[in-house]
Amino acid sequence: MFDELEINIKRNARKTLSIYVERDGSISVLAPKGLRKRKIDEILKQKEYQIYKYRAEWKELNHSKKEREFISGQSFLYLGRGYPLKVVDKLDKPLVLKEGRFFLLKSEKENAKKHFIKFYKENGIVKIEKRVKEFKQKIGTSPGKVRIVDLQNRWASCTPEGHLNFHWKCIMAPYSVLNYIIVHELVHLIYKNHTQKFWNGVDKILPKYQDSIEWLKTHGASMDL
Repeated sequence: MFDELEINIKRNARKTLSIYVERDGSISVLAPKGLRKRKIDEILKQKEYQIYKYRAEWKELNHSKKEREFISGQSFLYLGRGYPLKVVDKLDKPLVLKEGRFFLLKSEKENAKKHFIKFYKENGIVKIEKRVKEFKQKIGTSPGKVRIVDLQNRWASCTPEGHLNFHWKCIMAPYSVLNYIIVHELVHLIYKNHTQKFWNGVDKILPKYQDSIEWLKTHGASMDL
């Protein structure tokens, strides 16, 4: 069953089984701890059409993914806007954003991806920490540390201890979408699962949060290097 699809089964204390497509196209299944593997297989078989439908939608949405080259003229995202790159012979730092474009030191071209990631992490932590501080007061939560990391197929996550993790790619999104990602995780500190109460909590802070969800579906694949 599903030989051509990668399906990852994870278990937690939830009561129901959920299926979703990761950003890399793999299928993840969240199942209750006590649910037997045979029963999980039965449920997946029943939802075979739905799974392939999800996968087809993922393929369609990922047409926006771009293979970026570190050459002059190539555009790189920052806060929802594309900035062209210019490779130069002299520069005080390996990579800077100024005057409406990125400048990359020619001698550091082989390390360009590393320098871009560093740029996104350093700027991301400043922007995200500021917004976490603003939104946590409105939501009434007390998160722990805020960290910018590589989360592979997730935009963000929260730990059982209340720490918040954000993918460095988040800083490529517009402010409105970045706000949604942050609020999403802050509300998760109150409601662990995506129940109606959870979405009501998000809606209370961001009434137009559905627009951000759609933006991520359409443009999320382009938020990459």
